[in-house]
Amino acid sequence: MTSAKNSSYEGFTAEERAAMKDHAQEQKKAARRGSRADKAAEAERDVLAKIAEMPDSDRIIAERVHAIVKADAPGLAPKLWYGMPAYALDGKVVCFFQSAAKFKSRYATLGFNDPAKLDEGTMWATAFALTEVTDEAEARIAALVKQAVS
Repeated sequence: MTSAKNSSYEGFTAEERAAMKDHAQEQKKAARRGSRADKAAEAERDVLAKIAEMPDSDRIIAERVHAIVKADAPGLAPKLWYGMPAYALDGKVVCFFQSAAKFKSRYATLGFNDPAKLDEGTMWATAFALTEVTDEAEARIAALVKQAVS
């Protein structure tokens, strides 16, 4: 066994800690909301506000992803998840958008969680890099979100 002294673990990054703080605030805010309709409307406003805060390159992609999800998987409810726009079914996050700026990566990501029905054999992708939303990418995103909730 390796001793703790030899471990190179340095803890969470500043970005990871910020995401965890965002999640805690999201949970507190959701617990304070009123009716189901009020919660849904406020969650949508929160997602749109988070998208509006993004740098232009990420914001443009996130706006398109949001529109595609709303059009092609209307059963998914927008919500913030660790400070990221996400879309849930029965309270469980199915997919999410992670801006490139959030974790200082070179591309934005469209990710899918366990509830997404993307299974293909013994191995399948659960995250997709996005540098722009072309017509081809838009069609692929639409197909993925439809499949995720089918």
